[in-house]
Amino acid sequence: MEFSKRLQLLPEQFFSSLAAQTAKAMAEGRDVINLGQGNPDQPTPPHIVEAMQKAVADPKNHKYSPFRGVMEMRQAAADFYKREYGVEIDPNLEVALLAGTKIGFVEMPLAFLDPGESLLLPDPGYPDYMSGAPLAGIDMDLMALKPENNYLPDYSELEQRVLDRASMMYLNYPNNPTGAVATKEFFDDTVQFAKANNIAVVHDFAYGAIGYEGVKPPSFLQSEGAKEIGIEMYTLSKSYNMAGWRVGFAVGNSKMIEALNLIQDHLFAGLPTAVQFAAAEALSGDQTCVTELVDTYEKRRQVLIDECARIGWKIKAPKGSFFAWLPVPEGFTSMEFVNYLLKHADISVAAGSGFGKSGEGFVRVGLLVDEERIAEAIGRIEKLNLF
Repeated sequence: MEFSKRLQLLPEQFFSSLAAQTAKAMAEGRDVINLGQGNPDQPTPPHIVEAMQKAVADPKNHKYSPFRGVMEMRQAAADFYKREYGVEIDPNLEVALLAGTKIGFVEMPLAFLDPGESLLLPDPGYPDYMSGAPLAGIDMDLMALKPENNYLPDYSELEQRVLDRASMMYLNYPNNPTGAVATKEFFDDTVQFAKANNIAVVHDFAYGAIGYEGVKPPSFLQSEGAKEIGIEMYTLSKSYNMAGWRVGFAVGNSKMIEALNLIQDHLFAGLPTAVQFAAAEALSGDQTCVTELVDTYEKRRQVLIDECARIGWKIKAPKGSFFAWLPVPEGFTSMEFVNYLLKHADISVAAGSGFGKSGEGFVRVGLLVDEERIAEAIGRIEKLNLF
């Protein structure tokens, strides 16, 4: 039996191959410092776990969940956006619940685009953005994110043929993998660009809570007119250390939200009800845990910056997310440097080329181990005499 042509066209799962390579080294008994993962290392805050335990114990939550989620969760998402960003969200028409936002990025092309249309994607960008296009039978075009433009796309560089066939665009700030943060002015320009070219916008706000040096990353939906042409996806994985809970949501343009809800009506039977109540508690409850988490990442970030400076590794400090985007030494490609570090220093990092052609020459480092292990990792690299 043969896989369908759709499956054969899917890109290689970059993160699974990276994890397998790291796991193999660890299975050999090596003390690997894993800086390549994007999996939060801290536990889910206790008050969220307690809300889940309470909800699980309630028999009424043992039945099928409503297809589009319980009102408590949809209302919590709307209240969260009003409190954090001053954005009004209708919980009935402008919220779609997701079993992790990755699902949403794969579903949007299926729900909204037809063959012959194109999806605009950032390069470098989260690799799983590319999964939806072959499944939907649509085309993809890439927008280069360049250091000299602070890793923001320059819309003036896009060719007219690309604009003519583009129907949707994905953005992601704070950015994975570069750690860049967008400005409200950039989002304002994006709204005008999207309206002028009839392009729907999907903004991945996965790292929205994680900004440094007192800067709170803006929401795309804060820009005037954003809801007329776009949606934003927010996951609880990063802000609340709930990666394994698989829960997030999309908010914004009611037509795009309805398309997302409609396709999910046919693919799923709703998120587990108890998970929804725990997620509602995360969004509505005490937010001290988020502040403390950002403080933890900022301390780790500072150790990375100081240690890299100490050994002469010239890097650009990330402005947001829990990633840093570091240039590889001369004489290496991204993948060669990854393999060299794992072989000679027992350090795992992610090759920039795995995030797209424009990622060549960089590696992504996660701030997902403690300060001591970050310092130890840079100390190991120092002994390789590469800088």
